[in-house]
Amino acid sequence: MTDLPAQETSPTFLGMPSFQHAAEAALADTQQRRNLAHATATIRAKRAAAVGEVDGWEDLRLAGAAAKDEALHHLPHYLEQLEAALTARGATVHWARDADEANQVVVDLARAKATDEVVKVKSMATQEIELNEALEAAGIAAWETDLAELIVQLGEDRPSHILVPAIHRNRAEIREIFARRMGAVGRAAPDDLTDEPARLAEAARLHLREKFLRARVAVTGANFAVAETGTLVVVESEGNGRMCLTLPETLITVVGIEKVLPTFADLSTMLQLLPRSSTGERMNPYTSMWTGVTPGDGPQEVHVVLLDNGRSRVLADEAGREALRCIRCSACLNVCPVYERTGGHAYGSVYPGPIGAVLNPLLRGTSSEVDRSLPYASSLCGACFEACPVRIDIPSLLVRLRTQVVDEASGRSAEAASMKAAAWVFGDHRRLEAAQRAATLGGRLLGDRTIRSLPGLGAWTQARDVPTPPTETFRQWWARTHGDDEGDLDDARGQPVVEEQDLGGAGPHTRQEGS
Repeated sequence: MTDLPAQETSPTFLGMPSFQHAAEAALADTQQRRNLAHATATIRAKRAAAVGEVDGWEDLRLAGAAAKDEALHHLPHYLEQLEAALTARGATVHWARDADEANQVVVDLARAKATDEVVKVKSMATQEIELNEALEAAGIAAWETDLAELIVQLGEDRPSHILVPAIHRNRAEIREIFARRMGAVGRAAPDDLTDEPARLAEAARLHLREKFLRARVAVTGANFAVAETGTLVVVESEGNGRMCLTLPETLITVVGIEKVLPTFADLSTMLQLLPRSSTGERMNPYTSMWTGVTPGDGPQEVHVVLLDNGRSRVLADEAGREALRCIRCSACLNVCPVYERTGGHAYGSVYPGPIGAVLNPLLRGTSSEVDRSLPYASSLCGACFEACPVRIDIPSLLVRLRTQVVDEASGRSAEAASMKAAAWVFGDHRRLEAAQRAATLGGRLLGDRTIRSLPGLGAWTQARDVPTPPTETFRQWWARTHGDDEGDLDDARGQPVVEEQDLGGAGPHTRQEGS
């Protein structure tokens, strides 16, 4: 791996248990499993219908992957082109190597405007750097305006899905959160609030409207940044993004450097891929684009923070680089059988699901227990690759990361020790026969009882029973039923049975029955 700096794990996720331990607790939450199963099944059906309408869907996927690869393979060039285009149109570009630098830029800009609050558009990049916490530490309130993010923020929770952060909550839980928390931070929910979607949306709209009209600074991410024109793009479904992008005087955009697209034509491809893959729509309801400052219209001060935070490290990894193609559509989450049963919190990051199991170890390295466990958070069924609109081969990357984790353990892991022990046993038939006799003795002692766990096997026995040893091996059965005749046993094992001589003077040859 490269020596470039890894992304630092935030204090929120430090010390989290491995995925396997966290998943065990998540699997016990039956309400969450019902919520996830219902939501992901609905999204999968909508996506399948929307994708099925496109005759050349595979060609679109190839075009999307090619556009992202072109940008990634020439990233310094396109970033400089983007900076020049933005600057020429009145925006100010800031470069941030890590989360601390990015947060400091935003805090300083907000303080310069003498404001104690900002409104936010849903943004994975700002969640990644924990901007809300940094602003709060500076005495500045950050109000999430996306409905699902608002639910998570009011519930003092963490997002569990890239696109639908509150996917683990049902309507009754959301009503309770609104009724309990809205009044403490602004306009309270009505006393007769029900869990009907229309009533919940109305309560959120009224609660947020006063914040939209009051805020002087907005913070947003960007789905894409077009190098050719300096255009930043946000796609959304609720209109809250449009309000944040147009009403405040100052607009601050935090965008990962991998979001760059070379040309405006590439944007056409992405806007066909993203809505269908994420929400199952032909086109999202709101697509906002802005290029610098327009006098007398919209924000009169535009700042763009280009965020690295470990992305250069991933870019330098020739095999792992393709993970940076990700356009955060969350299609891989919605088809993943592992995610559907565990939810997003078990992944220990703002990036959950299959893409999170790849991105987090690449960005943060594999020094922590949770990052070492993530490559194993998959059944490797391949559904994530089939769903990915930019053809990221997630299963292959997961296998490669598993190899890296094993290699870094240098034989010190329980798995490596067990493999060495197995190699020693299989290296001599007398050891194997002794082990078989011991196993059959154990099988007879256990009878019909099931082994729920076995010390030393760790994760292998957390979610599965240990197979009960047989009471008799094949070799013992053969000796009991046919007599202890090694020649007969060799026959059964497919050893040579007919020896032919005098075949053209080539010496003894053999053939097996049936060959």
